[in-house]
Amino acid sequence: MRFTPSTEQRELAASVHALLSDADTPAAIRAWAAGDHAPGLEVLARLGKIGVDELADYPVELAVVFEELGRHAVPGPLIESYAVAPTLGIAAELATVAVPPHVPYALDADVATPFMVSGDAVCRAEVGARLTSVDPARRLFEVRPGEWVGNASEVVDLGVLCQAAQLVGLGRGVLEQAAAYVTQRRQFGRAVGEFQAVKHHLADVLVALEFARPLVHAAAVTGAAEDVSAARVAAADAAYLAARAALQVHGAVGFTQEHDLSLWLLKVRALRSAWGTQTWHRRRVLDAVTSPTSR
Repeated sequence: MRFTPSTEQRELAASVHALLSDADTPAAIRAWAAGDHAPGLEVLARLGKIGVDELADYPVELAVVFEELGRHAVPGPLIESYAVAPTLGIAAELATVAVPPHVPYALDADVATPFMVSGDAVCRAEVGARLTSVDPARRLFEVRPGEWVGNASEVVDLGVLCQAAQLVGLGRGVLEQAAAYVTQRRQFGRAVGEFQAVKHHLADVLVALEFARPLVHAAAVTGAAEDVSAARVAAADAAYLAARAALQVHGAVGFTQEHDLSLWLLKVRALRSAWGTQTWHRRRVLDAVTSPTSR
């Protein structure tokens, strides 16, 4: 079983990273949160030109790409458009899909074509009220099933896999910002990053992320529900640890609206409970480990 990306997969990640490094994603995130989708849609259009929207049948490549999307905190219904919708046979340039009970609301239904998995059916969704998220760039909408458009397939695990990769990427992005900041901020005539306690905090984050990444890649290979949930738990915990450490080294300024770090922190907080709670995923892993067939 391969736990590390191949040369081609690393090159794919590098291409996505290079593209997003040239885009002003913090500005796109803030605009998206304000209801101006144009900058974000431009970023998504550029991703489409390098084939990111054609990877639904390649879960390992999806995981590699979603880590970079998380690293740059790209806004929009990414999991829904790049993974879930194609798997359901939905042809839409930008789609959002509610999959109750774990994904009860449609993300960005004001700009993406909304669908809903209801039982064994895929339906066009009728959009209701907009809801508030801890992350202003995650625009959630109530939906109810409308016209039937096809038969449903199991897509929760694919969505969770992509989200786990996204969380690893978010953790990386947060860690990179924290590492850059502690080399610039000075106290007592020294860079904060030279203090041993700060080094230990950031090293713990790096270790957590490096342990989570192979779990994500392994889950992409096996596709097993328990592997996907284990990867999600590790990725969410690592990203949350990264967020806490980054906020601690930045101080209160890191959570202000004016500071870019806050955009990553809010996204980590929101995604930690999306696509199933940590409790539900831990329960799935426990049930798999303790079931008679696993012994």
